[in-house]
Amino acid sequence: MGITHADILLENTILKRKLEVKALVDSGSVFMTVPQHVAVQLGFDLDEVSTREAVLADGSRKRVPMIGPLRVHFSDRFCDLSALVLGDEPLFGAVPMEMMDLVLHPARQSLTVNPENPYVPAALVK
Repeated sequence: MGITHADILLENTILKRKLEVKALVDSGSVFMTVPQHVAVQLGFDLDEVSTREAVLADGSRKRVPMIGPLRVHFSDRFCDLSALVLGDEPLFGAVPMEMMDLVLHPARQSLTVNPENPYVPAALVK
């Protein structure tokens, strides 16, 4: 077991700015997060976005900017979501993984398209 990273493409869907990043993949985290410098490079004005209270791994709470709409691309899949501006590297949590029907393989330190649905992402809605 080890730390898994994935190459993803982030896109500000309003300004059409794109940025390729290496994101930490963590199925124990919920949201997508990006550091401040990535949000700025994508063209988001952090003074003009909404904020959200985030509960961190140590249980502390912090108000952070929330940017969007953001399109996240991995392999031949994408999803549209908001991201929290937090931390020192992009964090790819469970929400984008579920939205794109991706599978994390911790032993192989890889993220892949769900082999049960190789052509079109599926979603469990119940």
